[in-house]
Amino acid sequence: MFFSIIIPLYNRPQEIKELLESLTRQTYRQFEVLVIEDGSVKDAREKVAAFTGQLDVHYFYKPNEGQGFSRNFGFERAKGNYFIIFDSDCLIPENYLAVVNHRLTTDYLDAYGGPDDAHPSFTPLQKAISYSMTSPFTTGGIRGNKKGIGQFHPRSFNMGVSRQVWQKAGGFIITRLGEDIEYSIRIHELGFKIGLIPEAKVYHKRRTSYSQFYKQLHFFGRSRINIAHFFPKELKLVHFFPTVFTLGLLFTIIANLLRWPIAGLCNFVLLVYTLLLFFHSWYKNKSLKVALLSVGAAFIQLTAYGLGFMQDYWKRIILKKK
Repeated sequence: MFFSIIIPLYNRPQEIKELLESLTRQTYRQFEVLVIEDGSVKDAREKVAAFTGQLDVHYFYKPNEGQGFSRNFGFERAKGNYFIIFDSDCLIPENYLAVVNHRLTTDYLDAYGGPDDAHPSFTPLQKAISYSMTSPFTTGGIRGNKKGIGQFHPRSFNMGVSRQVWQKAGGFIITRLGEDIEYSIRIHELGFKIGLIPEAKVYHKRRTSYSQFYKQLHFFGRSRINIAHFFPKELKLVHFFPTVFTLGLLFTIIANLLRWPIAGLCNFVLLVYTLLLFFHSWYKNKSLKVALLSVGAAFIQLTAYGLGFMQDYWKRIILKKK
């Protein structure tokens, strides 16, 4: 199996350097790397060129169109019979390609996705955000999980598709706002075999501050409504959970301010949920600081997603605005 690794890049020269460094340590060597610079102001041409002797790496610069169309640009130039997509803020374990190659040669998948995790070198906040995005006690627990609700939809931070999938399904038809889920659903509908490879994990840095994380999750909430625009049946009850949480949190604040009798019950439920997050993160990360930060990250994840979801649900579904 020859893999073409496609990485869209926008103003992140240091991140691509660290990602490429992790790829130099792969035990399976049948692969090329295509870095697609999407109109960056801070380009990474020199960073990528430094790996010419260590990797079969190709650098392309194109006008800014967004990550979906940048991946299409890579698909069109890839030589491999299987394409792998990574986000530029990922680090790849040295056995990743060996794991994927073994799975594809023993139990073939037309497309696959893998989970993400926090690397030991990540900051406490990055570990907390990673916990929030993978925890069973947030909507993050749905992602990269065999027990996920409904069909498994690979996400573009760690996703692979065969050349045959690309030839039949084409590439991404939207460039942002849930483009990877839309692509996964389309692949499903064409009858291709899609699955999770649990051992094919990546270390995903995500955001480095609460404010950046808030913006990202607000965008994710809006993305879910954008996907529903293409596939209305894909809007599931579970996708409303962050909205319910957000409204419940707002109701609790109002109940306390107005001293309603129900405030005590609301506070108790919120306290139980907070302690659940705290102790589970503490058990998983073995760090009190990460556990404390995880509570904040989880609350930000749910409220940011919920607000973004409500914003576009009102505008695009209730008011029918494009």
